[in-house]
Amino acid sequence: MKRTSIFEEAFFDEATFNTRRHFLKKCTSGLGGLAISSILGGCLSNEQKSIDENPFAVKPPHFPAKAKNIIYLHMEGAPSQLELFDYKPELAKLDGQLCPQSLLEGKRFAFIKGVPKMLGPQATFQQYGQSGAWFSDYFKHLPQLADELTFLKAMHTDEFNHAPAQLFMHTGSSRVGRPSLGSWITYGLGSENQNLPAYVVLVSGSEPSAGKYLWGNGFLPSVYQGVQCRTKGDPVLYINNPAEIDVHLRQKSIETINKINELTYNEIGDPETLTRISQYEMAFRMQAEVPETMDILSEPAYIHEMYGTEIGKASFANNCLLARKLIEKGVRVVQLFDRRWDNHGTDAGSGVDIGLRRNVEYVDKPITALIKDLSQRGLLDETLIVWGGEFGRTPMMENRAGDNNTPLKGRDHHVDAFTMFMAGAGLKKGYSHGETDEIGYYGIKGKTHIHDLQATIMHIMGFDHEKFTFPFQGRNFRLTDVAGKVIKEIL
Repeated sequence: MKRTSIFEEAFFDEATFNTRRHFLKKCTSGLGGLAISSILGGCLSNEQKSIDENPFAVKPPHFPAKAKNIIYLHMEGAPSQLELFDYKPELAKLDGQLCPQSLLEGKRFAFIKGVPKMLGPQATFQQYGQSGAWFSDYFKHLPQLADELTFLKAMHTDEFNHAPAQLFMHTGSSRVGRPSLGSWITYGLGSENQNLPAYVVLVSGSEPSAGKYLWGNGFLPSVYQGVQCRTKGDPVLYINNPAEIDVHLRQKSIETINKINELTYNEIGDPETLTRISQYEMAFRMQAEVPETMDILSEPAYIHEMYGTEIGKASFANNCLLARKLIEKGVRVVQLFDRRWDNHGTDAGSGVDIGLRRNVEYVDKPITALIKDLSQRGLLDETLIVWGGEFGRTPMMENRAGDNNTPLKGRDHHVDAFTMFMAGAGLKKGYSHGETDEIGYYGIKGKTHIHDLQATIMHIMGFDHEKFTFPFQGRNFRLTDVAGKVIKEIL
């Protein structure tokens, strides 16, 4: 019997091939569609999209937006509000005293054991600007912007461990699988630059505790996930062609691959095939524009001095400068994650004082430069800046050993009170919303939940957070789940 080659065997049984192709095609509609959609986690859409449809075409929001773009600065590890912005002189008077039992009863902590001692502020504070905003002496530059910032002083969350709290902050859920804030925004608005990703992520330090889920697309089409870029070496791996492949050959190869993908889509109708086509085309366009956009060497010397950039190194300062350049080029969402803010008392040479002073010194100048730079270029009025961690820190020591004998002073994770700030489009400048009690333990005025923050961000970007939904597994999902209200006082 004549043997066929491997290549011939792959296409030999045409009847079987046609039967399988017919099955897959029919499975995208009717009962077959329901079954396979369930098997694949609901990723197939009943809506047949056009092969020519651009997932990043500019789309109108629900109502005129205050902001066109957003830069989110996440200080991963949760900075202590009590050493930065939330001045509590009464807490200083309690320093070293045993914590009242009333503050411990019914509470869950990550590390506190026994009865810890209270820990007074490790910084000194001063008011700045006409707004009288409080800043600690850790900051040398940011207080110049006291009348530009909008503070949220009584933030609270549901999660007291890092990864779930980060997921909750960025996806609205403490479990993996939901779309990130950036994915929702790019899904809803598209992008003004078709040659760059609509959603870019820059990381300094190691990757956040919750990993890439923080910029994942969840159940949205995968074309809307964040694209992580590097600030040292090639900004995107394999952005340059191999030596033996020129731009024309690369273009021809992508055109051929996408013709095959088009045939597949016409037969099966899986919307993820459209994502694949779009991503191949985007990758080709990025080869021309990404190297220029991500090149900070071309910036003048005064800009490098202003940001405190570190040429040849990956740094938070470099990422802040890149964020400005990306926004200038029409990138819709830029997220910066900086992992160094988990200042426990067990970290050698760290603690809440030494560690936090060092961390603020690292980000103070770049953040100030970013806001000033956007303002002087006329971009701040259309760009929303968000700064914060995933939760706050307790007014008592963490006391891991239970004997109040920790050599370094650290604070435990705290869900009931922390501070964030915002700046830019659509916000009331020089304004503090919310207030905590005299020791910074509970919010007593203007309490703001994570879903409230997300609803407000969506509002500034032009969306009604209750109506901005995506159908998945039988119900409409939204970023704010079933909660959240717009914080109108800060607008």
